[in-house]
Amino acid sequence: MILIVDDRPENLFSLQKLLEVNHFRVDTAASGEEALRKVLKNAYFLIILDVQMPGMDGFEVAEAISGYSKSKDIPIIFLSAVNTEKRFITKGYTSGAIDYITKPFDPDILLLKVKTFYRLHQQTRELSAAQKTLQEEVEVRKHAQEALHQSVEELRSALESIPQIAFTSDPAGTIEFVNKYWYQYSFGKDMFPQTPPGAISIAKCIEEAIRAGLQLETELRIRPLKSEEYRIHLLTLTPVKKENNILKWVGIFTDIHEQKMVNQLLEQRVNERTQELVQANKELEMSNHELQQFAYVASHDLKEPLRKIQVFSHLIRDRFLSNNSDAVGYINRLIHSSERMNNLITDVLNYSRLSISGVFETTNINLVIQEILVDMELLIQEKEAIIHTDNIPALEVIPAQIRQVFQNILSNALKFSNKRDKPVIHIRSVLVTEKDPYSIPSPAGKYCRITVTDNGIGFNEIYLNKIFSIFQRLHSREEYEGTGIGLAIVKKIMDTHNGLITAESKEGKGSTFIMILPVKQQ
Repeated sequence: MILIVDDRPENLFSLQKLLEVNHFRVDTAASGEEALRKVLKNAYFLIILDVQMPGMDGFEVAEAISGYSKSKDIPIIFLSAVNTEKRFITKGYTSGAIDYITKPFDPDILLLKVKTFYRLHQQTRELSAAQKTLQEEVEVRKHAQEALHQSVEELRSALESIPQIAFTSDPAGTIEFVNKYWYQYSFGKDMFPQTPPGAISIAKCIEEAIRAGLQLETELRIRPLKSEEYRIHLLTLTPVKKENNILKWVGIFTDIHEQKMVNQLLEQRVNERTQELVQANKELEMSNHELQQFAYVASHDLKEPLRKIQVFSHLIRDRFLSNNSDAVGYINRLIHSSERMNNLITDVLNYSRLSISGVFETTNINLVIQEILVDMELLIQEKEAIIHTDNIPALEVIPAQIRQVFQNILSNALKFSNKRDKPVIHIRSVLVTEKDPYSIPSPAGKYCRITVTDNGIGFNEIYLNKIFSIFQRLHSREEYEGTGIGLAIVKKIMDTHNGLITAESKEGKGSTFIMILPVKQQ
């Protein structure tokens, strides 16, 4: 901005319009005192000052402006129509002006001078900014150099204090510093510790790290000067970077000889133990197979005499005890007990068969459920049960075993129904991401979550783990029939299928059995 100082309004107006037409910002003052006040408050790049003014004349104003630290560098141009003699012009220059123009003046000449001072002002500002930036850069570099020097000293102090061989090199790989442990393996800073003949050298490792520009870790054998034994060390080469530029490399040799020897001994013992476990597993598999065969044969052979007990009990009751009510009651108890025994043997037989591996195949689960519902049609009609089923995707399962799962769960839902309400059972399914009862549904899920919900008597969840154990019952045989094996069979089948089963329930509020099965077996 330009400040024009003149006591005559017409002069101020003409000069102001001349400069504003040429795109300069202009401020005016009608006296020397006003000019001084404005100079203290505003920043100007040029002052055009009239010489002859009442009060303070132009020379006094110029001297005052030159005396202020804030305004001493502002260029001043004197304009005068009266004081045109040489002595006045000389006084103008000595009072601080850089030009003296007498009136009448040529406007074009004045504009050229103003533009020249404006360019000088811009160049001065740019130079000052550049100088300031340069000074800041110098300070930053100075502080960075000091920080780097301090960091190097701290690094060397740290490397000197650690109980490992340590060294630093420049970005090209030339060794700059080694700690005291280096000299236990080398005669000097410029000589690397000795490696076995034919083994990769330390210099080669450094070259490889420099070429990759990344941290390198490798095991080397190096020999102490006072020993003939090569000891295993872990060499770690780490680049020290600043703004992605590598300033140094730090190398550390860590003695891992004893650790490697212990690891080799442990690996040998682990291998020996593994062989022992493999052999023990083979023997255990043979024993399990024999036990399965025994359970199968024993269960199968027990059913034959039991069948005779049932047949002859019926014959005795029907032929010889029709007139003896007490004897009929006793024989009915015998028949009922033999039937329970038959069911128990059948369940044990089914449980023992689960250990015999089956063949997984892609199975239509919906068809399996429909076949089960057909087989249970009489019981469903008797209970007046309502069963809703979702469409379940095809799964890779052992069909006969998965049939047992749904048959046992649906049978329980009907058996433990609420006497005051008709049984209502919902079978739902959704694909999920994880083998977890509460996993997030996903159309691309690798697992299928199947839930069977009923409105039966339910149970207290503190017994949740108990219901999946063999021969465990929550109700007496007088209340509900059963052997206590059904849900144990379900649990074992789910384990065989790499799945899981759990349940949620409240007494009197029904139960929900949650099954997670892989869509494809691994």
